[in-house]
Amino acid sequence: GAVPPQLSPTVAAGTLRRVARFLRRALPLCRAHTVEFYTRGLWQRLVAPPPAAVLEALRARGPLALQRPLAEASGAPAALWEMLSSANKNYFLFRTDDDTFSNVFCENSGKLINVHLFALAAQYYSFSNLGVCTPLEDVLEALRGDNQGTTGIKTDEFMNNKKSHEVQVMSELVDKIANYCGIKQVIDIGSGKGYLSSFLSMQYNLKVYGIDSSNTNTNGAHERNRKLKKHWRAYQSRGRANLKSQTLEKSNDRPVESEIRCKAIIEKPLNNDSSLQSQDQVTIQDLILSCGFTEVATSETSKQTQVDLVAQTQCDESKLSEEVLAILNVLPADAVEVSSSSQCNCGELCEEEKAQRKMASLKAKASKSSESNLYFPLTSCITAETELSDIITDLEDCMIVGLHTCGDLAANTLRIFTAKPEIKAVCSVGCCYHLLSEQFENQEDRPEEAWGFPMCQYLKDKGWCCGRNARMSACLALERVAVGQMLPTESLFYRAVLQVIIEEIYGVSKSDRHVGKTFSKSSSFTDYVRKSLKKLELDDSKIPDSCIMDYYEKYKHRMNELEAFNMLKVVLAPCIEVLILLDRLCYLKEQDNIAWSGLVKLFDPVKSPRCYAVIALKKQSC
Repeated sequence: GAVPPQLSPTVAAGTLRRVARFLRRALPLCRAHTVEFYTRGLWQRLVAPPPAAVLEALRARGPLALQRPLAEASGAPAALWEMLSSANKNYFLFRTDDDTFSNVFCENSGKLINVHLFALAAQYYSFSNLGVCTPLEDVLEALRGDNQGTTGIKTDEFMNNKKSHEVQVMSELVDKIANYCGIKQVIDIGSGKGYLSSFLSMQYNLKVYGIDSSNTNTNGAHERNRKLKKHWRAYQSRGRANLKSQTLEKSNDRPVESEIRCKAIIEKPLNNDSSLQSQDQVTIQDLILSCGFTEVATSETSKQTQVDLVAQTQCDESKLSEEVLAILNVLPADAVEVSSSSQCNCGELCEEEKAQRKMASLKAKASKSSESNLYFPLTSCITAETELSDIITDLEDCMIVGLHTCGDLAANTLRIFTAKPEIKAVCSVGCCYHLLSEQFENQEDRPEEAWGFPMCQYLKDKGWCCGRNARMSACLALERVAVGQMLPTESLFYRAVLQVIIEEIYGVSKSDRHVGKTFSKSSSFTDYVRKSLKKLELDDSKIPDSCIMDYYEKYKHRMNELEAFNMLKVVLAPCIEVLILLDRLCYLKEQDNIAWSGLVKLFDPVKSPRCYAVIALKKQSC
């Protein structure tokens, strides 16, 4: 297969410039912290319309509700939608989008004045409209080749729904990329508890090194990997049973006489005192012969059906044998007992015995050399200057991956990829944008390469800075809010009024201490304030309950201001994420050794809001 078409460097850079121009004017909404909402008079400073009008506009006609936001949003010229759908889309955008959205904010005060146009602009500059992402289906289809996939365990056997969704989707893509590049080694950066790493190893027969900076995570990954190996027989048994059931269904209940022998696999209770070897000692025959078609009789009335079913069965058995070999290769060499007896009476070796002898040969080789197709959790702090060969002694041609790598780690993953010739591909899904370091936020004495943002030359030349609060806003989940998962307005309101009390009663505007999750542990606003003051080490005896409630009554009618303000931030969040991810993509497109690079939406954003992957492949000579 060949890689799908990619966004040209010119189009990627042009899109980034347009998004940056819009955000230059919009970011003050997100740079403000809701803690200071009342103390700094943020609504009066930044928004002209009343909060009820803002909420109505966003809910009724904005991204939170629109089916065709660009076509139907108030203030959108009809010609704009027509041109958006035309072949000259990018040319049109370069010329007119600045003019189209010039009336969103007041030229003099900088206040938001047109909420409908703001909602349109936010949707306009989101990934769903910009057309800069490559569809996942196109990537999978292009990389598929002759590989028809594998049948194995389901991730929901040992992960929650969110993690299961992420691991299944990303692992399939990583496997396709690895096959396309002809590599078997994968490095999982920020591997955490090893969900992705262990699944790539066991399901796709890849040799995976999971690197995490936390010893706790690495130790947890070791333990989890050990338990997974123990349960692998049960997972495979279920997989074979499902495969058998699917094969029978394909026969469409035609009159075919067949004998199916399935040897029961009993899941014994785990004994915590037993060793890994004693828990996992199985015979090859148990796994290979435990569930398979061993005899198919001929039906005089349906010869062709019998032939089709035999062919299907042989294909399925072949897949199962291959999978069994892959699974057992994951286990330590001394965890498998090879049986020498034969179950076949035929003159030639049957498929099962061939697989059996092949397995014995593989295990013999494995005992004399390093094992392959394993998952190795390692502890190390990864930076842009990290030498992977110092951590992984048998480093070979490989790909580097990261599932929700926090802050600078996502940016450093891309830098390592571009700098190391042995890394042939990268698939990185970042998260925690608020933890990114910004070159132009505070002028610290650090090497330029170490900054998490910006990465590309254009934003560096412009001295672009988002600010921590804006990056925090980029982590908000518009899609979740759109399906009814509301923001915690009451807790934000409590905190904003608390800040008024802290400044007016105690004269404190900033503190190194944090309130934390006090709201969930409080029975009332008064209780919340008293608990928070104690956490902040302020004397709560200075303020009586009646005074606390006076503050509550003074601001409660303005709670809708806070709600509307946070909705504006939610609507703008995808645009900030676009800026951060396009910055990374443009950085890759500036490199001479990259053959293909793109942004791909991997996950359902309601299940997993940080759903975009940055993917790149090296040129073959690099």
